Amino acid sequence: MSLHSAPRPESAQRGLLLAVLAVTAFSTSPILARWAANDLSAYEVTTGRLLIAGAVIGGVAWLRREPLPPRAAWLRYAGYGLVAALHFVCYIAALNFTTIAHALAITYTAPVFVAILSSRALGERPTPRQWAGIGVAVLGVAVLAGFEPTMTPRMWIGDLLALVSAVCFALYSIAGRSQRDRTGLFAYAATVYTLAGLWLLPLAMMAASPVGYTLTAVGSVVALGLVPLAVGHTLYNAALRRTRATTVNLIATQEVTGGILLGIALLGEMPTFTSWWGVGITLLGIALVIR
Repeated sequence: MSLHSAPRPESAQRGLLLAVLAVTAFSTSPILARWAANDLSAYEVTTGRLLIAGAVIGGVAWLRREPLPPRAAWLRYAGYGLVAALHFVCYIAALNFTTIAHALAITYTAPVFVAILSSRALGERPTPRQWAGIGVAVLGVAVLAGFEPTMTPRMWIGDLLALVSAVCFALYSIAGRSQRDRTGLFAYAATVYTLAGLWLLPLAMMAASPVGYTLTAVGSVVALGLVPLAVGHTLYNAALRRTRATTVNLIATQEVTGGILLGIALLGEMPTFTSWWGVGITLLGIALVIR
């Protein structure tokens, strides 16, 4: 398949299924991140989960005998790793400042940036209906951030971090789709995860404190590396190889729903009435895009 060719129908359908499975794994991320962040810095949490996922997926790549990217591509992969590192660390930091509903919903404005970037970089131009869906989804996020009666300066900081995470998630998504014909899935994912972790390792070492490494914190970081990252993001990258980046990224926004429900069940963090309206409008926009 060439870089600009449309996905085959059967491949696209499988991509949608993989994206749904990825979202199921993603939904555990905000809860695990909150538990880990009680004792560890965002740098430590992000670095730990990335290096764990890189090691696990690297082992899979080795068993499948997938070759690593060629030496000439490593500078480009360092850039991919940096973008991934910024996405993950800003997302986890956002959860320390704002609510799960806000952090997730704003992070998932990423489809807007994906649509713009994929149109230019991949030749995958959204249809008018998809643009309308993207607009509705953005309106939902605007309701969340603009009409929230409980907004505080601290929440604004968290929302801004989530927006940075969204832009980096879009770039990460475009990178993953662009490499679908060049590098094996597991070799690609392991390389990006590991390089992202190495970018953040010096900051994690400076922030480290032995007293923070409690059983709950360490267990949460390990789970973050295995479930939402090693499983979830690898499935996400697999989906990107089979269907359009905009569609896959919009399906991934369902982490908003899953994360909010888990936040209610496990943390007792009940969204406001405005948050529910914002999430509902966002989901309507997603339905317009993938219908």
